[in-house]
Amino acid sequence: MKKIAKSNLSALFAKINETKDLYVPVKNGEQVNFAAYSEEAEVDLTALKTVKSPKDAFFPQSENLYTCFNEQGKISITPEELQDKDFVVFGMKACDIKGIEVLDKVFLSEPVDSFYAARRQHGIIVGLACDKPEESCFCTVFGINPAEPTADVAVYDDEDFLYWNALTEKGNALTETLCDLLEDADNTAVENKKKEITAIAEKLPYANLSLEGWNGDALTEKFDSPIWEELYKPCLACGTCTFSCPTCQCYDIKDYNTGNGIKRYRCWDSCMYSDFTMMAHGNNRTSQMQRFRQRFMHKLVYFPANNDGMYSCVGCGRCVDKCPQNLNIVKVIKAFEKGGKA
Repeated sequence: MKKIAKSNLSALFAKINETKDLYVPVKNGEQVNFAAYSEEAEVDLTALKTVKSPKDAFFPQSENLYTCFNEQGKISITPEELQDKDFVVFGMKACDIKGIEVLDKVFLSEPVDSFYAARRQHGIIVGLACDKPEESCFCTVFGINPAEPTADVAVYDDEDFLYWNALTEKGNALTETLCDLLEDADNTAVENKKKEITAIAEKLPYANLSLEGWNGDALTEKFDSPIWEELYKPCLACGTCTFSCPTCQCYDIKDYNTGNGIKRYRCWDSCMYSDFTMMAHGNNRTSQMQRFRQRFMHKLVYFPANNDGMYSCVGCGRCVDKCPQNLNIVKVIKAFEKGGKA
């Protein structure tokens, strides 16, 4: 166990940034999101949840794939270079780290997504234990411990110090580069902090949310339920839930003319949109009810059916906080508990 005075964090960030790209929670106005570190950035480690999840570091909202050139009738294709430099994402919470594990199931399965795989290979995650989980949090329902982020390095904020615990080879290698800034520490403060976090998490409103009946075997029962017909109606199809979610992985592929070649890129997409997966014959989900049902069936039924019981929700509570119609995953689960009366 190591520690560093919080008054010396700027030196820590600068040291990491000397050899690696560093991404940290940065405050911009009233919002906090992960962004590239700079000396001018207002780093905010006190924010429990960033507006967007830090999955952006591994699965960017938009990224170029390759460029096509036509020179005198001869077409050439230049693929984008893969990530080849180590980078650090500092301050990820346990729920967001679990979100990356969900994405691993998608992008590292055959056929492996080379862009994502390169980022995972070079990415180093410094997880920050939740200081005070909020009322919208329910990560413990999915077996996630907010007091123990399963990262390369687990960090704990305790008054004047940040405690540092390397957990993997990547974490140990990063720690070695920072040995002149870190000092040895016992784990007493960390153990006390874990108890505090756990005590808060156990008392949250959704701590006892039941997932009974939601699993890979519930396909027909849940899919054919009449509850969806009433539940979806307030949905605006705005996509806020999907764009703030740390596990949503849908994307679209598009081309644009740069004036000097055609770039092909991919960007996040949403299953809540009417043109999602639009094909020549149209869309295979022709109503908003079907699209609404798809989102939650995927999280709670389809994904666990294909991934050894792992849910595609991590209980971060962003959809609870952000949905303008309060049609979040908690409401869906509770609606089925009550036979449609959420």
